[in-house]
Amino acid sequence: MEWFSAEGYEFARQVLQRGIAAVYLVVFLNAAAQFPALLGEDGLLPAPRFLARIRGRGIPTLFHWHYSDRFLLAVTWVGAVVAALLMAGVPQAGPWWLPMAAFLLLWGLYLSVVNIGQTFYGFGWESLLLEAGFLAAFLGSDDVAAPVTILWAFRWLVFRLEFGAGLIKLRGDKVWRNLTALYYHHETQPMPNPASWFFHHLPKPLHRVEVLGNHFAQLVVPFFLFFPQPVASIAAAVVIVTQLWLVLSGNFAWLNVLTILLACAAVSDAAVQAVLPEIQFAAPDAGGTPAAFAVVVGGVTLALLYWAWAPLKNLVRRDQLMNASFNRWHLSNAYGAFGSITRHRDEVVIEGTNDPPGPQARWQEYEFRGKPGNPHRMPRQFAPYHLRLDWMMWFLALGSYGAWFPVLLQKLLAADRRTLRLLRRDPFGGRPPRWIRARVYRYRYSTPAELRRERVWWVREPRGILVDPVEGPGPGRIPS
Repeated sequence: MEWFSAEGYEFARQVLQRGIAAVYLVVFLNAAAQFPALLGEDGLLPAPRFLARIRGRGIPTLFHWHYSDRFLLAVTWVGAVVAALLMAGVPQAGPWWLPMAAFLLLWGLYLSVVNIGQTFYGFGWESLLLEAGFLAAFLGSDDVAAPVTILWAFRWLVFRLEFGAGLIKLRGDKVWRNLTALYYHHETQPMPNPASWFFHHLPKPLHRVEVLGNHFAQLVVPFFLFFPQPVASIAAAVVIVTQLWLVLSGNFAWLNVLTILLACAAVSDAAVQAVLPEIQFAAPDAGGTPAAFAVVVGGVTLALLYWAWAPLKNLVRRDQLMNASFNRWHLSNAYGAFGSITRHRDEVVIEGTNDPPGPQARWQEYEFRGKPGNPHRMPRQFAPYHLRLDWMMWFLALGSYGAWFPVLLQKLLAADRRTLRLLRRDPFGGRPPRWIRARVYRYRYSTPAELRRERVWWVREPRGILVDPVEGPGPGRIPS
């Protein structure tokens, strides 16, 4: 079985298994904290209603059998425990089938969540994590060498992710072609982080160099992931460095962290030791691969080759799809991001009052955790944690008015406790306001002079009313 095993990739296997498990731990904790308020029995888009609509459509999810918020929490906590065990390397210390079963369990549980998550789980990195978790199931345990075909499948995944994103940009907005995209992106991205203001104020010639470097990293470097060593390790290092740049400049949930982990599939033990010679890797016996493990991996490899055809065709299409799944299991996917760049930043601000609407009414703002609100508040770092409601508020300001938003306003009018826990600040201290409305503001970053003088990170001006004042049942009552 020596042909079957990838000798000299123990570092890659350990990083992939433990790192992907760590991301799963984050996403299951994220679901436990946010899913009931967003999609639970009394959520903004209740999952039971969605399940009733998709019954019989063949969408795989455990929740066809039963949905309740309690069952959802049980699923998320089981997933979190299994992910923590994989992070610690416990299943990997057993036979080859034990980490396989653990990762397939993670994949199946999270697939069940994603497939009923509707718009709140409609992000490309959900499919990326599902595909990565499925592949990690077939990396084996500590006493066998990692299968070479699975490591190549990880490289193919990184290739699709990076090259697909690069093509989307070139085929999309002209600002990527004329190298001016970063004149706008750091200011208009969905959720800026503490460094985004500083990145935005870098000199414009440097922004052009950044875009050019991005094109090189996404359109040229991915091909070298398939080259012999040490070229593949160098290509992976370029991917890792560019992803770290994105980690520093914005909040993109676990997309960049997971991409860094996946790129390690192309990093050999020899490359790591060339940089850190004190690190030693215990090489498993390549000749000791169980025949049953080889048969399973061989069958999976054939399935992966079959599933590769649809995303490969997508890469050469003029109307390339972005963040699309070609099967119900999220195992054949197309990726990409920011095919177009917005030039201005609008934000929807929700306000409430106990006064009669009019010129004298004192409106108070609800503050979200991550999206821009109070101009004096410095943006925060949240990634790899995913603030799903904040992200949907960004899409809302772009004109994507979803059915969830009127429900959100009604929840705030009722001072729904689960909903309020998704926010940073409730100006009414848990009590219902009498009226609520939604306004649109145009935001821009402050200049360095404005930041020094006024201590504001943002400057904003009103653009209009999105939702006129809506009256609730009245203030003073704390709901049970």
